[in-house]
Amino acid sequence: MAEGIRDKVVVLGMGCSVFGERWEDDSSDLILEAYLECIEDAGIEKKDIQAAWVGNHIDEVNIGKGGCYLASTLHLPYIPVTRVENFCASGTEAFRGACYAVASGAYDIAMAAGVEKLKDVGYGGLPDSPIFGQLYRLLSPNATAPGMFALLATAYSTHYGMPMEKIKEALTHISWKSHQNGAMNPRAHLRKEISESQIADSPFIAYPLGLFDCCGVSDGAAMAIVTTPEIGAKLKPNQELVRVKSLQISVSSGEELIYNKWNGCSLPTTRLAAELAYREAGVTSPREEIGMLEVHDCFSVTEMVTMEDLQISLPGKAPEDIMSGFYDLDGQVPCQPDGGLKCFGHPIGASGLRMIYEIYSQLLRRWPEERLVKEPKLGLTHNLGGVPFQNVCSISILGLD
Repeated sequence: MAEGIRDKVVVLGMGCSVFGERWEDDSSDLILEAYLECIEDAGIEKKDIQAAWVGNHIDEVNIGKGGCYLASTLHLPYIPVTRVENFCASGTEAFRGACYAVASGAYDIAMAAGVEKLKDVGYGGLPDSPIFGQLYRLLSPNATAPGMFALLATAYSTHYGMPMEKIKEALTHISWKSHQNGAMNPRAHLRKEISESQIADSPFIAYPLGLFDCCGVSDGAAMAIVTTPEIGAKLKPNQELVRVKSLQISVSSGEELIYNKWNGCSLPTTRLAAELAYREAGVTSPREEIGMLEVHDCFSVTEMVTMEDLQISLPGKAPEDIMSGFYDLDGQVPCQPDGGLKCFGHPIGASGLRMIYEIYSQLLRRWPEERLVKEPKLGLTHNLGGVPFQNVCSISILGLD
């Protein structure tokens, strides 16, 4: 019977590039930047890495179809290298491959990388893609990402009988909170502090989402090296080890749009992946046991509904928790302590690993005091790909020994 990977894998080291408009660099420069930090942090040599996975979504302008780009960039010594792609969850998908490989006993030390040169695709947002098939094109021929995610807010308002003004206030606070955190992060793309009035008064992109409710377009890379707890303890005998408590993924077939059971203000994949992740990690009370969150805030409304899908906020109560400061950096369960997608942007292949990098660094207390989450327990990442009615959700939970 399957028993999961709880405590079978530890993160030996991580690295993360500066995210931003990296026009002067290509994907190899970003990979190398993350790798140099990661290999130094892991305290091993390149020859110790036995297998690698790299997440990347848009191969036309990034790294191509296979794993050779990563192998040639890092001069890896003839080890297995696999490119993976799972929409915006591609970074966590690479991490999942490396973790499962170690947990299975196939390898002792494995590497996961994620990279994207999103600025180079020539779009102001994510490029158009036929990934959702003919049904999607028939039903939503002129749909945009902001437009589709904005529908979560109108559905939420209808389902809970909540005035849109109250929802907009919560969305504004979400964006303000993330920008406050990102302003302190030297690796974030957008680091300017902004007021809640600036956010509330910004031009609408797709009502009720304004300019600051949408994540930016950035380039970036992140990386992790994982191993077994036994090897980790030998390599780092005097350091606490960050353990992978759970790693789960859920993928929609699109049935949310086809049938009438979906209320339109929740993401079933997130709910299912969270339930599986909590079960694997032994979490019975998420609101009390999860100490910090990095979630896929492609739009502020996505973060709002995710708080309920993750069972942190009760149904219909996320706006209330948000406005109370519950998810602020000094709140009970800080969300986006690094600034999130709001401040880092969303280089698709890198985002999932960037989230894990923040949780890992917070658990090991590596940031200046003003950036640290108070007494962190378990940390959770939520990496979402697709649109509300057809998506993939990957969730990881990490904690110390």
